[in-house]
Amino acid sequence: MNKESKYAQFYSELEALISEDDAVISSLSNFCAIHEKHFKQHWVGFYLLHENQLILGPFQGPVACTRIRFSQGVCGASYTQMKTIIVPDVHKYPGHIACSGLTNSEIVVPLIKDGKCWALLDVDSLEFDNFDEMDQKYLEEALTLLNY
Repeated sequence: MNKESKYAQFYSELEALISEDDAVISSLSNFCAIHEKHFKQHWVGFYLLHENQLILGPFQGPVACTRIRFSQGVCGASYTQMKTIIVPDVHKYPGHIACSGLTNSEIVVPLIKDGKCWALLDVDSLEFDNFDEMDQKYLEEALTLLNY
C-alpha cells in the first residue's frame, strides 16, 4: 500500500474515532495509536505547551525527553516559527535534541488554534529522509481534527 493510501485510511479512522466530546488527552492518545498502526515509525507523540516550555504528552515508542525549551531542537523551532519542519537528517540539524540516538529523520507539526501554538506533533523515523511534503500535507490536515 502506498503512502497516500495509508494516509487516507489513517484519516478515515481518525474521523470516526475523534470527537469534540472527547477529552483532548484521549484524542491525542488515539491519534498516536492510529498513526503507529498505519506507519510504524520509531516514535510518534505530542509535546504540549505548559508555562514556558513544551512537556511530553501522549506518545507511542521508546521513552522520550520530558521537557523541551522553546529555544531547543526541532520542536522548539517549530513552536517559535509556528510552522512544520521536516528534517531529512537530524544529525545535521543544529541543536537537535537526541532523545533517541536511533532517530535519523523527523517531522514536527504545530497545532495552532486562534493564532497560538498549543501543542506539537513529533514523528521520528529510523530511516534518513523519510518525510516529505505529502507527510506534511496529510498530517496538517489530520491535526485539524484535534483543534477543538
